[in-house]
Amino acid sequence: MDSKAPWALWHNTKRRGRPALAISKVLNVSSTRYPLEVQPIIPNRLARLVELAGDLLYSWNRPIRSLFVRLDPALWERCGRNPKLMLRRVAQSRLDEAAQDPIFLEEYQRALSLHDAYHAERIPSKLIPLDPKRDLVAYFCAEFGFHESLQIYSGGLGILAGDHCKAASDLGLPFVAVGLLYRQGYFTQTIDNQGNQIVGTAPAVLADLPVVPVRGADGHDLLVTVALPGRTVALKVWQVMAGHITLYLLDSDIPANASADRAITCQLYGGDRTTRLQQEIVLGIGGVRALRAVGLDPTVWHINEGHPAFQIVERCREHTAAGLDFEAALEMVAAGTVFTTHTPVPAGHDIFDEELFGRYLEPYVADLKIDLGTLKSLGSSPISQGGFNMTAFALRGSRLHNGVSRIHGGVASRMEAYIWPQIPWAENPVGYVTNGIHVATFLAHEWSSLFDVRFGSEWRNKLTEAAYWDRIDGIPDHSYWSVHQSLKSTMLEAVKTRVVRQYRRNGVGEGVIRRLTRQLEPDTKGPLVIGFARRFATYKRAGLLFENPERLARLLNDPDHPLLLLFAGKAHPHDHPGQNLIRLIHDFSRRPEFEGKIILIEGYDLALARRLVTGVDVWLNTPEYPLEASGTSGQKAAINGIVNLSILDGWWGEGYTGDNGWGICPHKGPIESAQRAREEGAEILDVLEQQVVPLYFDAAEHGYSKPWIAMSKAAMRQAMPVFNAERMVSEYARDYYHKAATHARALAADNARGARTLAAWKARVAAAWPGVRLQNPGPMPEALTAGATLEISVHVHGNGLTAEDLVVECLFEGLDDNGEYVLREQVAFTHAGVDEEGRLLWRLRHEPRTPGLQSLRVRLFPYHPLLMHRFEMGCMVWL
Repeated sequence: MDSKAPWALWHNTKRRGRPALAISKVLNVSSTRYPLEVQPIIPNRLARLVELAGDLLYSWNRPIRSLFVRLDPALWERCGRNPKLMLRRVAQSRLDEAAQDPIFLEEYQRALSLHDAYHAERIPSKLIPLDPKRDLVAYFCAEFGFHESLQIYSGGLGILAGDHCKAASDLGLPFVAVGLLYRQGYFTQTIDNQGNQIVGTAPAVLADLPVVPVRGADGHDLLVTVALPGRTVALKVWQVMAGHITLYLLDSDIPANASADRAITCQLYGGDRTTRLQQEIVLGIGGVRALRAVGLDPTVWHINEGHPAFQIVERCREHTAAGLDFEAALEMVAAGTVFTTHTPVPAGHDIFDEELFGRYLEPYVADLKIDLGTLKSLGSSPISQGGFNMTAFALRGSRLHNGVSRIHGGVASRMEAYIWPQIPWAENPVGYVTNGIHVATFLAHEWSSLFDVRFGSEWRNKLTEAAYWDRIDGIPDHSYWSVHQSLKSTMLEAVKTRVVRQYRRNGVGEGVIRRLTRQLEPDTKGPLVIGFARRFATYKRAGLLFENPERLARLLNDPDHPLLLLFAGKAHPHDHPGQNLIRLIHDFSRRPEFEGKIILIEGYDLALARRLVTGVDVWLNTPEYPLEASGTSGQKAAINGIVNLSILDGWWGEGYTGDNGWGICPHKGPIESAQRAREEGAEILDVLEQQVVPLYFDAAEHGYSKPWIAMSKAAMRQAMPVFNAERMVSEYARDYYHKAATHARALAADNARGARTLAAWKARVAAAWPGVRLQNPGPMPEALTAGATLEISVHVHGNGLTAEDLVVECLFEGLDDNGEYVLREQVAFTHAGVDEEGRLLWRLRHEPRTPGLQSLRVRLFPYHPLLMHRFEMGCMVWL
């Protein structure tokens, strides 16, 4: 044999003890691998699997998902839990076996029955005050997180949007959603052996996604266009079915566009500021045009965060094209618009510089019958520095606005008070709807099964009834603990699989891997597992526990009370401080005193999130108050009986009751961030050492801690009926959507007579208001006998405004226990004519209801019955 032959080379290399080389590499021969996918033929008996794979109902219907898992569990994981992709790659033999398997066919028929019954019974919930025959809510968002099989989300905003859509479907709400079809979605994450976040992309193959193109009347793909500087960009419209609702997605990656424009919808939150502006024009303006093209006429428009706010421009253009002036058109549009702001962090509010904004929006102002300066003024704010603030624009282009928790509602009211400059922040129009999570998506299957056994199936229809969930206390402790331990073991096994793969890729030796993962072995006695998984933004303070590493090491290395800290999350590719946090945690995790006690998991995604929020023991949240708008991961943990240990911010400010977890009061006042971090970090370690650990390991003779289970049950019992998406969407429907639809109809009636009237009245008030004065003709009474009537008179110089345009009020206020003034009564004055100098006279005759010392304040503000909110004008003067 020729010693140079490939076989001889391989054989000789192997004999010398070196790893065998591929022949092509030895010969320095390059080759190309060509993909080939052998696709099965779906048996007729299973033909509707294709239909089930094309409806995102599978993302929250476990029996449907289970069908695909049962076909081939390993392939299901390899395909990223994507039913559509799996059906193209599953073995023909496996499908043929399933088509003859009585058990599989029984489950198949059950899944079809559930699917068909769900679609056949679209009966609006009694919680929904909208009329499906005339109302339609259009929900715009830059990202939607239904399921990992459709990667068009990055984190909390997208998951919340997906949950909103799912609950809208469950409730029978007339609802449609609009977003963008990102070919690369958000970035994928790996972490190298130095703790560096490595950003990757996973381009989507359209054939793998549960999307179908919308066809026009001519049978061709439906396209809409938007104007960008010097060109027109065409957008293909796709649709996604998700139960009862449809999600429309816009896509610029089509041959009709130039290569630069094809990249507009390439990646979520990718590119530079120009790309972001282009995406938001496509989403807002293109989204409205897409809905019109499919024949939809929404009565309520929900702008979820500022990204889609350019829809206001397009809707105003429609009205000005129909003959309205811009001011009346804006009133029409704003009346039917709801705006939700999701973050108090300045970086979360898009601001586009003046030149960029002008260049891209100039093509639209002519049709609006205004100049660019007028449009630009609608996006002005104290922080925009001459730029265009999308949050300010959304606020001025809507009449119903909200934050996403009680605390955040107050923070947003303060932040956005410049829109209503003379109104006390606590009374301006910004309200709140506390976020909730979709129970069917995030409640573990094991808990659902236990509820089915103990409560029957009715529990699914009792999600908003607090008294119903008291029955959780009746679940035997041993059964309750068994479910949790099963979920914990499954979670630890999943984490181990991930981190072993991570360590091996980074070249970590097998002995070291065993040492690093020793606490991930399922063990009934096991460690107390604390989870921290979320976006690595600096305000979330992932490193707070490491403010005192020596004390943390003592806590984690107690052999009698083993603890395990699990961290996971992504930092935006441009957020270098956030990436430094990842390196910090990685570095601590590799210190000898923390090895195997702190584990950093790469590739945080929905699948990992579901494992963690159902399997850890404690959910840790350490935001810098008051920057946590909501924090829905803690809600997901709570409905699964996971105990929260959190700063009292976001939802936990409402959810914490003292018996369902631990709340850390934020250290307020004039204190620097570093000092606050040290103090709050020390307090968390205090709570861990003195309360959490002793309670968890108080096992006694039961093998588990009964006080811990009581706290876990309280967490589940209290979170389930309050912090769920059904309650959230019902509140939006009652307090926001219904009001928007009703108000919009009122302004649109009689050829938009109401909108024209209101716009003209606002213009008249705005012109006159600088000259309006409120005067007191005499001294205010300082004392009053009980039962007597208080009489006050004031003069108003209206500067052309009449008594019908104005309201004068007296506020009766008293001091609370904290020494702060709180409102006791609010009483309107009565117009009493005009004096000889032309001033409007107003009188108050009132018997105060509150005894003792109090204070009076008198104020004047403009009012019209067509206003959505009485302080909408932002005008007020005080005596």
